[in-house]
Amino acid sequence: MRKAIFLIQSPDSKGILANVTGFFYGRGYNILRCQQHTDSFEKRFFMRIELDTDDMQTSRRALEEEFAALASELGLEWSCHWSDYRTRMAILVSKASHCLFDLLSRHLEGELDADIPLIISNHPDLEGVADQFRIPFYCFPMSEGKEKQEEKVKDILRRFDIDLVVLARYMQILSPSFTDEWQGRIINIHHAFLPAFQGANPYRRAYERGVKMIGATAHYASEDLDQGPIIEQDTIRVNHELTPEGLKEVGKDCEKRVLASAVKAHLEHRVIIYRNRTVVFSVER
Repeated sequence: MRKAIFLIQSPDSKGILANVTGFFYGRGYNILRCQQHTDSFEKRFFMRIELDTDDMQTSRRALEEEFAALASELGLEWSCHWSDYRTRMAILVSKASHCLFDLLSRHLEGELDADIPLIISNHPDLEGVADQFRIPFYCFPMSEGKEKQEEKVKDILRRFDIDLVVLARYMQILSPSFTDEWQGRIINIHHAFLPAFQGANPYRRAYERGVKMIGATAHYASEDLDQGPIIEQDTIRVNHELTPEGLKEVGKDCEKRVLASAVKAHLEHRVIIYRNRTVVFSVER
């Protein structure tokens, strides 16, 4: 089944739900799923609506143009996504392999509806992983200088027509020009100790503090890399029996699950960004 997915937000006011659903009903579309959320604090309305488009009587462009007229009248911010378009996703890595392996395995099993035409790294260490999954691997070392290295990364992302960039433990800070160009299209993962344990060996310092909870955060990257809109988080309780290495292994497992969940939500067009927050609609099967 081919579907159109509309993501909508606006200041909250009476009649938005009725107007939007009436617009599609009046044109003969079967609404497969309609989810909405009203933020009473921000006084803002959010909506995700899925349409069956197998029997469309008009072009996609015409539908979007007609909806744009309604959106202008009602003051809606919106985007439309078509289910038969496969997002082109690039994965950026450094040396850690756990998130990369997990994403590629899920992709192979059909859990992530995307194409992965390339993997990019600033180290050659994970080329063998890319080879196992028969995905082209590009290495741009930092020895070239940060500015030159980043320009090469941006250039190849443009050449491959990439829609989404996933930082699967890519241990480099992106420049503001990079995050601005890809705003809302870069997903990052990190341990949830931030900002308490920044820099190297966070699990050793967590062990020394006797932490009782390990976690991970996946978010859209912004100019302040670790402060962008959060998509997914999770935690696992731990105790004194775990060594620093044990804490790290627990953390790695959490990072894999959280990153995969965030990427999946983005690919399924279930995320709406508002300021530095997100509304993530649940999965309904």
